[in-house]
Amino acid sequence: MATFEIGEHDFLLDGQPHQVIAGALHYFRVHPDQWADRIHKARLMGLNAIETYVAWNLHAPREGEFDLTGPRDLARFLDLVAAEGLHAIVRPGPYICAEWDDGGLPAWLLAKPGVGVRRHEPQFLAAVDDYLGRVLPLVAERQVTRGGPVVLVQVENEYGAYGDDPQYLRALARMTRAHGIDVPLVTCDQADDAMLARGGVPELLRTATFGSRSTERLATLRRHQPTGPLMCMEFWDGWFDSRGLHHHTTAPEQSADDLDDLLAAGGSVNVYMFHGGTNFGLTNGANDKGRYLPITTSYDYDAPLSEHGATTEKYRALRKVIARHAPVPGETPTEPAPGPELTVPLEATVPLLDTLDLLGARRSFDRLPTHDELGQWSGLSVYTTRVAADDALIGFAAVHDHAVALLDGAPVGRAARTDGQTALSLPAAAGELALVVEDQGRVNYGPRIGEPKGLLGPARTATREVADWDVVPLELDELPAALVDRIAAGASVASAGIAGPAWCTASFASEPGRDHHLRLDGFGRALVWLDGRLLGRYDAAGPTRTMYVPGPLVREQNRLVVLELHAASTGEVRLVASPDLGPCQE
Repeated sequence: MATFEIGEHDFLLDGQPHQVIAGALHYFRVHPDQWADRIHKARLMGLNAIETYVAWNLHAPREGEFDLTGPRDLARFLDLVAAEGLHAIVRPGPYICAEWDDGGLPAWLLAKPGVGVRRHEPQFLAAVDDYLGRVLPLVAERQVTRGGPVVLVQVENEYGAYGDDPQYLRALARMTRAHGIDVPLVTCDQADDAMLARGGVPELLRTATFGSRSTERLATLRRHQPTGPLMCMEFWDGWFDSRGLHHHTTAPEQSADDLDDLLAAGGSVNVYMFHGGTNFGLTNGANDKGRYLPITTSYDYDAPLSEHGATTEKYRALRKVIARHAPVPGETPTEPAPGPELTVPLEATVPLLDTLDLLGARRSFDRLPTHDELGQWSGLSVYTTRVAADDALIGFAAVHDHAVALLDGAPVGRAARTDGQTALSLPAAAGELALVVEDQGRVNYGPRIGEPKGLLGPARTATREVADWDVVPLELDELPAALVDRIAAGASVASAGIAGPAWCTASFASEPGRDHHLRLDGFGRALVWLDGRLLGRYDAAGPTRTMYVPGPLVREQNRLVVLELHAASTGEVRLVASPDLGPCQE
């Protein structure tokens, strides 16, 4: 057993001053079979702790469900941290931001009438207490005070950028203690006087987030934390990518210099990110600061350890800095092998609208429902209605976030929230209008957290309001075998490509357990599955050009399924040796 406490100037491990040198590694962004490898490489860089958020909505995707198994097995992750001889920092939110869908908050909770968002409101607090009551006991069992790795637990996350409710923060702290946490509790906020003042309370240790000007930022923190250790809870050594923009990078030497200043001042640190990983499936969030921008599937973050587990120049630069201040192992990491290079022809294709019977139940409405009213908390749905020859156009109060329109199965246009589009023209023909609507990721930061998804009404044509709708919410987490069989029995794919929205499939043989990098040049906007596992989203707008396929998912014989929402000008996909995260800003 050990003790970990807040001293007058330092953290105290068994009564002795201790400098935390941690790195962020989110268990939910890494395949579980790769957790141990990533944790080991963190120790070899010189880190003495691993930090992870806990994504509430990952564990509770629907009301009444809670899952702590498989890729959600936080207990196993923490045990692997302990096995590597490292400490752990756990940040359970309930809000985490993290460029994660809805900032980790469950959409089903925020859709409830009257529920508060990140404030002292009974419905919200009751749900948070239930959540913490499920996840914190396993954290409590793994505190250093009970022989485990956990030394710190965070309350909320950058709250000063959102609210000013000390009663709410104190309620969260009481819940955290009530569920067995006895190690120190902390808050974190950007190194800004106003945010640090709003985001903390005196009884919780304040920490700061920043990525440069370390000495100045620590001085700002000290104004709000007069005693106790100084800690940068997020030392931003890179940045996330948004769809349609450039790939973000930061200079290794600049990150190294700023980290050196931070450690030389005696500050503790959590390098954010040490290893970014991947927003698998439909888990990416989005930002909206005047323009809605979804986060990419890749969460490489230009981190020291790349998305596929390779060390970088930044890894080596930060390792050298850490060695000036703390012991660093002599061992160096083993690098992943290049991926196999293959060209894989697409075999068959089926229009999406021909498969709806296998993907969800059709529901009828006399008004336009949102995804939230449907209980569709992520992904796609298909809205259908009848239009007349003189309708001319159809418009909505908002499109959240992307809609492809088809008239009697033929594409007639699309509306995209990223472009501010809320209406599209219609041909002068009567028929069935179908709109394939994609939730591209719920906003993870700021006042738009909790906003509804889907089509927001009223819906109007040039001549009338459209009230009669049928909607099929699509179940896409795991593709049913009957769907894969129907796609495989579909029409052959022409070398010229496919017209979407449509499914296509391909098969390939490869080396089991080896990382792959999938390239979809010629595709427009797509979702991709490998042997039933939804890898994530591809968008020709970039910046990411490849999709990471973790080795544990690869078998001797593999089935690839792609849902192309626009069109593909090719009849093949490629597997390449290394990732291509896109062009960087000049």
